Amino acid sequence: MSWITAKRRRPVAGYVVVLLGLVLVGAVYATITGSGSSAAATDPAVSQAEIAQGRQIFEQTCATCHGLVAQGTSVAPSLIGVGAAAVDFQVSTGRMPLREPNAEAPRKPQQLTPAQTRAVAEYIQSLGGGPPIPTAAQVSTSGANLALGQELFTANCTQCHNFVGAGGALTYGKYAPALTASTPTQIYEAMVTGPEAMPVFNDTTVTPDEKRDIIAYVTAIRAQGNPGGFSLGRIGPVTEGIFAFLGLLFFMVLAAMWITAKQRKSANE
Repeated sequence: MSWITAKRRRPVAGYVVVLLGLVLVGAVYATITGSGSSAAATDPAVSQAEIAQGRQIFEQTCATCHGLVAQGTSVAPSLIGVGAAAVDFQVSTGRMPLREPNAEAPRKPQQLTPAQTRAVAEYIQSLGGGPPIPTAAQVSTSGANLALGQELFTANCTQCHNFVGAGGALTYGKYAPALTASTPTQIYEAMVTGPEAMPVFNDTTVTPDEKRDIIAYVTAIRAQGNPGGFSLGRIGPVTEGIFAFLGLLFFMVLAAMWITAKQRKSANE
């Protein structure tokens, strides 16, 4: 036992213990969380060929602004760690590649095919992880609670997107887009990534089941008819009140013109 005690007293023994401890902690952390490239390599749905294709497409269409390895530049942010969901949302809605910088990236026809979009998304996912593209089960509205979805949407989304997802203006030239053309996948991706001025609703703030409830409400409300006939954009009573006010004002002007013309005719006679 004396030789063990002697080795413990050597300075190098302390460094060895610290090094072994760091290696152990790193191994446990990698096992629990995983890293971007290793997770992508072990995912059976993602092949290295798809990631390589995504990198090639990225270098051709995105690297000018985001940098050759997505590190970011003075005109565009870094994409390392944003995840595949953010890329899929931005590209599938046509917001990216961006034609010119504006306060808000407008929705426009998609420039890449779905396969190309997924390849670029998986390439970005391989760089630093992040929220992945949701599965079909995550965005399925089967069995969703529509009433709870309305409550959650009213509490978290109506301030910007309006009660029926018609969108609205924000500050500094930004705006909340209408949700009439958004797919369930895009709605889910927006909640977990927070594009533009939208905050991120992680699984602690809004659980996955609650996200499905919100998606169910959004997709249901836009399919409903307008009980009042002409919708006026479905943005609430303010627009309807203005329409009624302008209609009444126009009627009063016509009435005043008719009364004035009648009085002139009586005076001439």
